[in-house]
Amino acid sequence: MTRRIYQTWFALLLALVFTPAAHAHEIRPAYLEFRETAPDTYAVLWKVPLVNNAPNGFSPLLPPEANITSAIARETTNSTYYERYTLTISGGLTGKTLTLTGPASALADVLVRIVRVNGSVQFLRLNPATPLAVVEAAPGAWSAAATFLRLGVEHILLGVDHLLFVLGLLLIVHDRWMLLKTITAFTVAHSITLAVATLGYASAPLPPLNAAIALSILFLGPEIVRVQRGQTSLTIRRPWLVAFAFGLLHGFGFASGLTSLGLSHAEIPWALLSFNVGVELGQLFFVVIILLLERSFRVLAMQWPRWAQALPSYTVGGLGAYWTIQRVWVMVATLR
Repeated sequence: MTRRIYQTWFALLLALVFTPAAHAHEIRPAYLEFRETAPDTYAVLWKVPLVNNAPNGFSPLLPPEANITSAIARETTNSTYYERYTLTISGGLTGKTLTLTGPASALADVLVRIVRVNGSVQFLRLNPATPLAVVEAAPGAWSAAATFLRLGVEHILLGVDHLLFVLGLLLIVHDRWMLLKTITAFTVAHSITLAVATLGYASAPLPPLNAAIALSILFLGPEIVRVQRGQTSLTIRRPWLVAFAFGLLHGFGFASGLTSLGLSHAEIPWALLSFNVGVELGQLFFVVIILLLERSFRVLAMQWPRWAQALPSYTVGGLGAYWTIQRVWVMVATLR
């Protein structure tokens, strides 16, 4: 029983389950900030990514005690919609419940940041599964780190194109030592560009970046075919080198989940560390699941038809080609 027979089935499963949602690899949470300027008074910023050039059909539902005391300034730039206004809340935010309003199908991830007048900062998370949260007076020391760690885990596990790239590497590499080197190279590379982008030293425009990430997946399709035919290439001989090169691209993709939040310089280091740890844990979980399933299929000695053995390369290459064309089309459309 070979590794590629197992991964055939898993690659097909990925294609069937995730292709409808594969048009957006990156998690870009909405952002809600309450900055206390005086007792019971807050400057509010609501920032939400655009979907089809329009804001998502949901918004924060303010506590009943809240009163908007200024005009709402609305702005749309690039792919983001902004609202800014001043709010007074009798008794302040502590103990109040924050939630979302709008159609259930429109609800998305929201990171809430509360900056109090004494300088303390609190982070909360709202999403379709837990659309409400109570503001604590004194959040735990690890609550913010846990928030970004979960965001990192979800970013990789819901980033179908990132997972498919890792799967493509697993389809090419059969030696366990070489697999360790390859995954390590990918991890080091995307950690570098994740840090560089989040700290503001470099950036990559999102539409070309998305197209390049899709192209990296397409690139692996023919390499998987060469492996199946017993041929060789630079990618097959030194997969860690290719993993490192394309990992630099994927790191900018991971950074899109953090750079859009507008964190302060003091918050970025620990948020970056927690987020990156979450990404690595999610990636490790995915790789372990792959290896465990491979082991189970080998123990069961399951036999697969010849046509099924050809599916990995077609799944990876086909989805890579589809996403590349789709994202290039989106990129060109934004330039018009």
